[in-house]
This record gives sequence, C-alpha cells and structure tokens, in this order.
Amino acid sequence: MPFMRKLHDYIRGAVLSMVDMFYPLFRKVMPLQTFRYAACGGFNTLLDITLFFVSYNFILKKQPIHLSFLTIGPHIAAFLIGFCVTFPIGFYLSRYVVFQETSVAKREQLRKYFMVVLGCLFLNYGFLKLFVDVFGWYPTPSKLLTTVFVVAFSYLTQKNYTFKAGAVAEGGKVSGEW
Repeated sequence: MPFMRKLHDYIRGAVLSMVDMFYPLFRKVMPLQTFRYAACGGFNTLLDITLFFVSYNFILKKQPIHLSFLTIGPHIAAFLIGFCVTFPIGFYLSRYVVFQETSVAKREQLRKYFMVVLGCLFLNYGFLKLFVDVFGWYPTPSKLLTTVFVVAFSYLTQKNYTFKAGAVAEGGKVSGEW
C-alpha cells in the first residue's frame, strides 16, 4: 500500500476514533453525522479563530498590508491567512469524516465545496466589513459573531449540496472514493 494511502487511512481512522469516542454523550440529541460535523467544524472553526487572532495581533501587528494597487485591512488579511490553512483541512474532514456516504466524485465535491466556501468567504468579508468598519466593533468579537452566521450557512449548503448523499455504488463502496 502506498505511503499516502496509509497516511490517509491512519489520519481518517484517528480522527473518526477521537470524534466517535464522544458521540455516546450526544446520541440522544443529534444523529452521528450532525455530531461529526459539529466536532470537525468546531475544530476547524476554533483553528480559524485562533489563526485570525494570532495573525491579526502578532503577525500583522494590527497593521494593513499595502500592495502597489491595493491596501488590505489587517482584519481582512488575518481572515485570508486563516482561510489558506482551514480550507484544505475543512474539505478533508468534510469528505472523509463527516459526509462519507455520497455518490459524488471527489473532483465534483471539491468544486462544489469551493463554491460554498466562496460563499462563506463573501459572508465573512461582508460581516467583518460591516461589524468592524461600519459599526466600529473590535475585530475578534466581530469574527466570532460572523462565524455563527457562516457556520449555519455552511452546514446547510454542505449537507444539501456539496456532500448530498446519493446512491452507493456496488459492493458498498462510495463512488469517487480515494
């Protein structure tokens, strides 16, 4: 078995074991898939907020980035830094941990995932601009409130569009599997 396949199997198994270990505590209030989404999404969201805070305060030092043709505010730049890390992690967790039962090929899922995430980017940008630049709120609490709206949008669209469950291929294999 190739190294990357072994690594994928190990990571996926470890994440599933860790997440599913806590599911019995929540079995009565939500289905397994919803719990996995909450756990994986919660981790990725926490990572995103942490990266935002660290980038904004310590990497960018609350200073805008000046390009020859554009100036990017520090809160927007910090948001983009976090996105570069959390986008691939989020897709991996969604595809291989949360929404495993799907008939959509991986490339198609990645395209759909990107489209939904693009929508999330616009929502993030719009809410951050509104809360920080218009309302004058602090950036980190603004990011936290923005996250509430974006997570709700993301879950509904990922479940009903990107990773919509379909017919399982012969032999119980999910088509488009790694």
